[in-house]
Amino acid sequence: MSFTEDTLLPISALQHLLFCPRQCALIHLEQVWADNQFTAEGNVMHKNAHDHHAATRSGVRITHSLPVSSRIYGLSGQCDIVEFYKNGNVIPIEYKRGKPKSHRADEVQLCAQALCLEEMLSVQIPQAFIFYGKRKRRTLVPLDSKLRAITQQAAKDLHSLIQSRATPPPHYIKKLCEACSLIDLCQPHAAIRLQRGAASWFKQQLLNDR
Repeated sequence: MSFTEDTLLPISALQHLLFCPRQCALIHLEQVWADNQFTAEGNVMHKNAHDHHAATRSGVRITHSLPVSSRIYGLSGQCDIVEFYKNGNVIPIEYKRGKPKSHRADEVQLCAQALCLEEMLSVQIPQAFIFYGKRKRRTLVPLDSKLRAITQQAAKDLHSLIQSRATPPPHYIKKLCEACSLIDLCQPHAAIRLQRGAASWFKQQLLNDR
C-alpha cells in the first residue's frame, strides 16, 4: 500500500500513541492540547536544535529541521538533526528533554525518521542517536529488526486509530497520567469514579432484586 500526501500522519503521533492511545486521539482527532513543565522544556530543547543553519564540521554535513516523509508507512515530520558523512552514512539525531524511558516511544519516533530517510535517499541506516537533556550526551539506538517491526506496527495502529475517528476511554495509570499535560482535559480520575459508581449501582440493583 502506498499512501498519498494528504493521508500522511505526523511522526510525533507515534510517540503519543505508544505513550497512551487516548492521549494520541485527544491530540490528533479532537485537536486538544495543553502544556506542562515537561512539554515546555521539550519545546525549548527542540527550538535550540532547530535554530541553526546547515553546517559542515570535520567533513560532516549537519542539517537541522529536515522535513522527511514516507509513502510506504504514511508518515511525515521533521528530524531535529541529520548528519551526512563522506562515506555515505546518514545518522538522524533526536533531542529529548529527559532521560531514557522504560517504554520505547522515543526510539520508535527516531526509527520512523530513519525509515523516512531510507525511503527518500535510498540508503540504509543501521543506527541513530537520541540526545537526552538530563544526560547531556547522545544515546546510541541500534535500528534493528525488532525496533523496525515495532515502528511499522505502530504506524499501522496509528492509521487505524485515526481512521476509526473514535477516542479510546480513559484508564488511570498513575505514572503516565500524572506526567501527561492533558490530565485535566482527559479526566481519568472522573472516569474511574463514574465506573465505580455505576458498578456500585448495578450491584445494589442486583441485591434489591433478590
